[in-house]
Parts: sequence; structure tokens; C-alpha cells
Amino acid sequence: MSWSEDDERFMRAALAEAKVAALANEVPVGAVVVKGGEIIGRGLNQPVQTSDPTAHAEIVAIRAAAASAKNYRLNDTTVYVTLEPCAMCMGAILNARVSRVVFGAYDPKAGAAGSVIDLSANRKLNHRVEVNGGLLEDMCGGLLQKFFGSRRD
Repeated sequence: MSWSEDDERFMRAALAEAKVAALANEVPVGAVVVKGGEIIGRGLNQPVQTSDPTAHAEIVAIRAAAASAKNYRLNDTTVYVTLEPCAMCMGAILNARVSRVVFGAYDPKAGAAGSVIDLSANRKLNHRVEVNGGLLEDMCGGLLQKFFGSRRD
């Protein structure tokens, strides 16, 4: 896959959100929602802080984007997230009608964009989303490895 400068710029914005999550002792995952070249929603993992199991970075960013757009449909948007979305987050992405997902690190234990299951490829669902994985994978995965490594020490 050939990545654009914008793709890298927006993934770096998602990485910045992930670093804030790490500082708060949350799993370091960050996300941004982009429409027309502008970030309209930002999110970072915060289920521990909020006591909310749905407070994944993607969900937080989608909620912020929907509020910004004043619309629960996020047509013509791209979600950039540092970790492959789980089933819950892919469900939200599909329900919001996001056009494209770009993620960094693959998640072999819970990824729902191809690693464990691929909700984007399920033809029974009424929305299709383009999925591109592996952007800045080493940086995104490294942040997660450092976080979990420090917890094991």
C-alpha cells in the first residue's frame, strides 16, 4: 500500500492521542476522524478512567465527530486509529457510515478488520468500508509493546 502524506499526518495525530492515553495508564490507542482534510473528532482509550467499557478510542472519536457534524452519519470520513478496530468499534464504524478506516498495528487477538474476523468483508451487512492496515505499524505497535512491557516489569 502506498500511503499519502495526509495519511501519515493523520496517523501521527492518532498516535499523539495514544500517547496521552498511555500517560493516563490506559491502553495506548488513539483515533481521529477526518472529513475534507480536517480532523472533526479525536479520541483516546479511556475505559478505565470513565468506568465505561465502550470508551475505546474509535468510539470516543466517532462521538466527537458526530457532535461536531451534528449528524450520526459520518459519510465521506476516514477513521485513523493506531490499532486494528475490535468488533464493537467496527460495528460503530459501519453504523456511522464511515467510508474508510486506516489503522496502524494489527491486533491478532481481537482485530475485526481481518486479523480475527473481518466485519468489513461481510456482504450481509448493509454498509461497506474500505480498510487499509499497517500505516506506521512499527510506531503504533511499539507504543503498545512498551506499555504492556512496563506493566509486566
